[in-house]
Amino acid sequence: MTIGDRIQSADWKKEKHVPTIECPDQVETGMPFLVNVAVGKEIPHPNTTEHHIRWIDVYFQPAGDKFVYQVGHFDFGAHGEGTAYAHPAATLLMQVNEPGTLIALSLCNIHGLWESSKEIATSG
Repeated sequence: MTIGDRIQSADWKKEKHVPTIECPDQVETGMPFLVNVAVGKEIPHPNTTEHHIRWIDVYFQPAGDKFVYQVGHFDFGAHGEGTAYAHPAATLLMQVNEPGTLIALSLCNIHGLWESSKEIATSG
């Protein structure tokens, strides 16, 4: 069994652990664009010391490429230290030179790894 066999996914409209990816469906080649990733957008994820999202990773896989490339890693370290609680959401600015797939991976401290993806087309 591999780690890939342990990654869960589901329709993000029905599951509170799957990271959502919000960005344009088509971007201009070589031009920066915003990507928002979050867990619990439609159905809030518990954000407690006992149950929380620890991190979200964002990857890009160019169309036809065997490999994925890490674009960002976002740690959510405050889980009740004092009165601070981190919420699992992040925004990044990125650019691509060809179409491909954005992949987001999140880790829940109780329910494990969750994944989603979004295709991105390019123009220009």
